[in-house]
Amino acid sequence: MNEKNKSGISLKTLVIICCLIVLAGTARTGYAVMKAKYAGDSAAYSREMIRSLDENSITYKFVKQFYTEEQLNNIRNSMVTVSQASMAAKNLNEVDKDIEIVPIYGTTYEGYMMLVRNPEDISVAVNPYLGSGGAAPSLDEYVEMYDAVAGMNGGGFEDAGGHGNGSIPQGVVIHEGKLVSGPANTYMSIIGIDKNNKLICAGMTAEEALKWGVQEAVTFGPIFINNYEVVFKPGTDNLGMLNPRTAIGQRSDGTFMLLVIDGRGPTSFGALYEDVVKIFQENDAVMAANLDGGNSTAMILDGEYVNTTVSMYGSRNLPTVFLVKGDN
Repeated sequence: MNEKNKSGISLKTLVIICCLIVLAGTARTGYAVMKAKYAGDSAAYSREMIRSLDENSITYKFVKQFYTEEQLNNIRNSMVTVSQASMAAKNLNEVDKDIEIVPIYGTTYEGYMMLVRNPEDISVAVNPYLGSGGAAPSLDEYVEMYDAVAGMNGGGFEDAGGHGNGSIPQGVVIHEGKLVSGPANTYMSIIGIDKNNKLICAGMTAEEALKWGVQEAVTFGPIFINNYEVVFKPGTDNLGMLNPRTAIGQRSDGTFMLLVIDGRGPTSFGALYEDVVKIFQENDAVMAANLDGGNSTAMILDGEYVNTTVSMYGSRNLPTVFLVKGDN
């Protein structure tokens, strides 16, 4: 005679029910873990995990529950879904065909490249309080000040403890064909624009840059590409880790490429210098160089931030910025 509990259920049946409850709980937990890993809030991590899967594996077949076939193909082929920011840019492109936003991303990063096809539309704005010690404007303030269509952060500045206010630029600043900050004869990485609207990215002194006809210039680095040649040497900079990035390049047809890459967030960890070099190589850059990244990385188009800045408050105070179609 089978043993029964007071409710009349046999011990064997009770054991089976308990096992089923445990299995159901385990399955639910496993499902939650898999979803968090392959379709969770950390999109960059999820994409990296998906790309490492064998398409014939059980795990890959399980992951198909979270994505369409098209989405999986896009992830594995390093494509990106157009974001709200680039959709706003797309609307602007219907009016202005000279400006285009291209979403960019790789295994660890998401970013945006602004293509400015008319090189005459690019200019550099400088802190109007330079030399007085006054705090520099933020990117959105520059854009409004000069009635620009778009803007991106530029050169570096002294930033002790992360509290710099943009009043003291790093290296040299050349504006309207004149040296307005920094030493004249110190060799450094200079990123500038000459009188023919050509991007200059090279090591030189400010005096040499002025002799070359450079009209606008900031200081940062490293230089990535000079006359199609990759001059960046990996491992030569102790900041070569995953970080938000800002960089600039130019194609042979004059098109400027303004690049921002998000970092330090769940959907984008950041990019290596090598990643940025590859992006510019794939976009046929004649010249390309790194600008001030990290907390300074910011891009605005049509009054809205294109990227997600590290700071929840938007742009920092910046000594120099690149503007698109500004009045300066």
